[in-house]
Amino acid sequence: MGGFQGFWDQGDAVTRGVALLMLLMSVSAWVLILWKSWTLQRARRSLARAVPAFWDANDLDSGRTALQNFDAEGLLLPLLDAATSDTRSGTLDAAGHAHSRLTRRLRDALHGVLQRLQFGQVLLASIGSTAPFVGLFGTVWGIYHALVSISASGNLSMDRVSGPVGEALIMTAAGLAVAIPAVLAYNVFGKLLGACEAELEGFAHDLREMFSDAPAQP
Repeated sequence: MGGFQGFWDQGDAVTRGVALLMLLMSVSAWVLILWKSWTLQRARRSLARAVPAFWDANDLDSGRTALQNFDAEGLLLPLLDAATSDTRSGTLDAAGHAHSRLTRRLRDALHGVLQRLQFGQVLLASIGSTAPFVGLFGTVWGIYHALVSISASGNLSMDRVSGPVGEALIMTAAGLAVAIPAVLAYNVFGKLLGACEAELEGFAHDLREMFSDAPAQP
């Protein structure tokens, strides 16, 4: 803590701005990590319970009720709504075959659901890839600023150099400390998202097969 305090006290506006940016990136990453951990775990539990409950239902209304009871994240209901929605007459959407219209509605609903699940992944990837370079920039700038200050004082000795340089290196360590959790979380969440995506695609495929032979809406 003392090293960082000395680094902060000796730093200029650029150095402090980089430090604040690193703090913002760290807070953003950890908020996303905690939120997505909770969301994806709940989504997996919901899918594991809601899909079997839907197919065990006696009719479509009972299946919808089962989804409403178990689909806490609202991942499956949009697919069912897309499969059972009426096509507006007089539009291009109503011009194709019933099977094609059903596929298009399910595809659009699936994309919307997956986009919600994938929220935050780009930010985690950006933080994981840029934080080390931001930290390195802070280190280089801090060393430069410290050497300029020492040179201006006219007392250029090893003792005078080692302290500011060591404090500036904290920014490199901070960059790695921010990046490593973000990269690990991105990879873990990618695996969880892949499992959820496979489950949702399977459910959408089964819905399409079930409703593909239904009579076309007027």
